[in-house]
Amino acid sequence: MSTSNRKENIQSPPLKVSRLSSLQPRLLDDCLPPAAPPHPKSEDVDGGGGNNSKPAPSLINLLRGWPNPSLLAVEQLKRATGTVLEDKKVWIPGLEYAPDPGFVPLRGRIAEWTAKHYGQKTSADEICITGGASQSLANILLSFTDPGVTRAVWMAAPCYFLACPIFEDAGLGERMRAVPEDDEGVDVEVLRKLMREFEANGSEIEYKPTRNPYPHRKHYRHLIYLVPTFSNPSGKTMGLKSRRALVELAREFDALLVCDDVYDFLQWPVLDQVPAADAPVELPNEMLPRLSDIDISLGRSQHSTPEKNFGHAVSNGSFSKLAGPGVRTGWVHGTPDFVVGLSQTGATRSGGAPSQFSAIVMDEMLRNGDLDKHLSETVRPALQRRHALITKLIREELEAGYGCKLVEQENEGKEGGDAIKLFGGYFVWIKLPEGVKASEVAQAAKKEGNLIVAEGPLFEVAGDEDAAKFDGFLRLSFAWEEEEGLVEGVKRLSAVLKRVVAGEKPVKGLDGAAEDGNESEYK
Repeated sequence: MSTSNRKENIQSPPLKVSRLSSLQPRLLDDCLPPAAPPHPKSEDVDGGGGNNSKPAPSLINLLRGWPNPSLLAVEQLKRATGTVLEDKKVWIPGLEYAPDPGFVPLRGRIAEWTAKHYGQKTSADEICITGGASQSLANILLSFTDPGVTRAVWMAAPCYFLACPIFEDAGLGERMRAVPEDDEGVDVEVLRKLMREFEANGSEIEYKPTRNPYPHRKHYRHLIYLVPTFSNPSGKTMGLKSRRALVELAREFDALLVCDDVYDFLQWPVLDQVPAADAPVELPNEMLPRLSDIDISLGRSQHSTPEKNFGHAVSNGSFSKLAGPGVRTGWVHGTPDFVVGLSQTGATRSGGAPSQFSAIVMDEMLRNGDLDKHLSETVRPALQRRHALITKLIREELEAGYGCKLVEQENEGKEGGDAIKLFGGYFVWIKLPEGVKASEVAQAAKKEGNLIVAEGPLFEVAGDEDAAKFDGFLRLSFAWEEEEGLVEGVKRLSAVLKRVVAGEKPVKGLDGAAEDGNESEYK
């Protein structure tokens, strides 16, 4: 329905504050952990209901979604940096202002590289260089949404919780709506029902634009945010049928799908046994297509203007999980018109594409093959081994002992054929026994075991009072701690669960245990 038929101006309701907004400012000294002795064994941690305070064992952080330092591409970055700084034809543009859509050779290189792995034709004009997935999401919201036009932000629940403040900063905090997951991610049919009900109930509301998007951009009526491949935190992956259905839904409702595809290149076959750490792990012959690939293949929609086709899905990619978060370089894949529009965000027009020097370095790492080699010989083997280790521990310590349940999925083949059991990313999602609250377990783990885990309520969609609650779940990261930390961390969690499940009184906190309110832990 056109906005001319809407009668009532939309009013901003009272501001609701997300969980993260109340955390204390980040403590910079805690960004990197201090040197610590080997992790004490779990029997040294008082988990039996006593009242005597003990010195805290070294901190174990199973919340932090960072790569272990051993997974950072240090030597590869050194080599690439040296190479680009020796070539005047490369370092001059690399140290000057960038073209708005980004370093041209890298755009072409990413197009070739992603086309090879996704099995989808991709051109350089479909790639825009960004400062990483988070900065890119903020710029997408600045350029392609408007609180006076965009009716709702639909988020898969459980959600990536650090996306919520980005939507709040864009003036869309009151528009966030939770969408439950089914067995493979966003439940498309429930989302369809919710969007139809929302449109019907809001038919009398008049939305007034606050800024002019023309000529290079448009403002979408809806935005749908998700991690379609190895979702954070649930680890679920949408199959091909669901991906196609979701793209069709976005095209029906003039919605923009923003897909954080940051784990696509971090996937591996699931193994029953913990593998050797030095066995190379290659990607599947063809990965599931991005939602942006599906959308582009369908051409223009009924919401395209005569002059432009901005499309209805974009892929947000990043080198942060591949080479190192400090690289601060990523890319967006979308229609050529969308790429131009994103490149015209005000800050980009002023300063050029972000991360220009890092962009020329990453271009060299793609050109010389170092990035692919690093991923296949270091990153994926280490993550595959860590995942196998932590799932084995969870089954032995938590499932068998206390009735916890590891959330798992049989991933569908590309064309819906034979199941391919793949996993990827950094996290596992655990369902606690009935009646056990994640918030209580997480608090006890911190005070009694100097162990940090992510409690389920952290992943609820901020501000949506009707959203599903997740106080029966925990998320554990297997990417940050050393392997011995994973082993000891699960044992400490087991000791806490033993007390909580038995209904015993809390033990006295450890001297020097982690304190509440440290935002640097919430990464």
